[in-house]
Amino acid sequence: MADITKEQVLETLKTVRGPDLEHNIVELGMVSDVFISDGKVYFSITVPAERAKELEPLRLAAERVIKDMPGVKGALVALTADKKAGAPAPRPAPAQAAPQGHSHSHPHQHAPQQPPRAAKIGVPGVKAIIAVASGKGGVGKSTTAVNLALGLLANGLKVGILDADIYGPSMPRLLKISGRPTQIDGRIINPMENYGLKVMSMGFLVEEETAMIWRGPMVQSALLQMLREVAWGELDVLVVDMPPGTGDVQLTMAQQVPLAGAVIVSTPQDLALIDARKGLNMFRKVEVPVLGIVENMSYFIAPDTGARYDIFGHGGARKEAERIGVPFLGEVPLTMGIRETSDAGTPLVAAEPNGVVANIYREIAAKVWKQVADSPQRAAPAIVFE
Repeated sequence: MADITKEQVLETLKTVRGPDLEHNIVELGMVSDVFISDGKVYFSITVPAERAKELEPLRLAAERVIKDMPGVKGALVALTADKKAGAPAPRPAPAQAAPQGHSHSHPHQHAPQQPPRAAKIGVPGVKAIIAVASGKGGVGKSTTAVNLALGLLANGLKVGILDADIYGPSMPRLLKISGRPTQIDGRIINPMENYGLKVMSMGFLVEEETAMIWRGPMVQSALLQMLREVAWGELDVLVVDMPPGTGDVQLTMAQQVPLAGAVIVSTPQDLALIDARKGLNMFRKVEVPVLGIVENMSYFIAPDTGARYDIFGHGGARKEAERIGVPFLGEVPLTMGIRETSDAGTPLVAAEPNGVVANIYREIAAKVWKQVADSPQRAAPAIVFE
């Protein structure tokens, strides 16, 4: 059977009526770019933000007709909120005027009424979600995220890890997991598992060398479905390995996911710290608590002589943490063991649980979890895209 094409998908979606009930969702410009890989179809439907909840049946209808297409193995469809897309948004109810003759007023009447903050939707069964981020690539963020998750697991918690790096997923290799996840009732995905961690990654859904050429709505769609349409079960903490930088994934996570906090990974040198500050500032602006900074590749101990070398400098992340008033979580050395076990898919905390570096990761994990356990959940930040 010939591969399914984008044109065939769009033609099928023309059978789904839009919210105005007169035009289909393709004619209304509500369908994002369509991405097809290995018989699976990915796209999002852009709807007015204030109507997202009531238009969930629209998403289900679109998903159903695509899954029924010959040659389609599965579909990931999500709603993306946009004030200007689709059918016109309903007008807000007019504010009630005060009865004439009343001279008194309540204190809040003189200020413009602010719309209520949209509550972030959590993940069923997951008590806390922690983001692991970096301002730039190449600082060992994914390796840190994996070993942090294993450190939390070793400390007695139930842990999962989500690979949110849509463009360059690394969890399948770092955790030595291959194959495709199974689905429950054709919709909910069972996470993969190794070393006691439940894992989800785009790397399980597409081939390793597939180039992911997605714009914002597609990234948001894929990320939220990997987060909320996965059978995570009961977890104390879900560690999210973020892509480097401050782009679509970071904003989606900050805007729509109740993050308990973020861990920033940096190397000691000034160039990495400059980029790390950008990540720190982004999380602060969107009111996500920064749980602290990890200085990765902090120093190198020569295996033959035991001599220490500060290849990238030393102490920069600690000084930065002190300067901006966030916790310094610890120094992780640059070792052959970390490199070898990462490449082999046997993370150090799992491969050498009683080793020196594994103990460092466990201590970092304990500091992170103490902050999460001691802090109440914060309200969702108000982020508006015009």
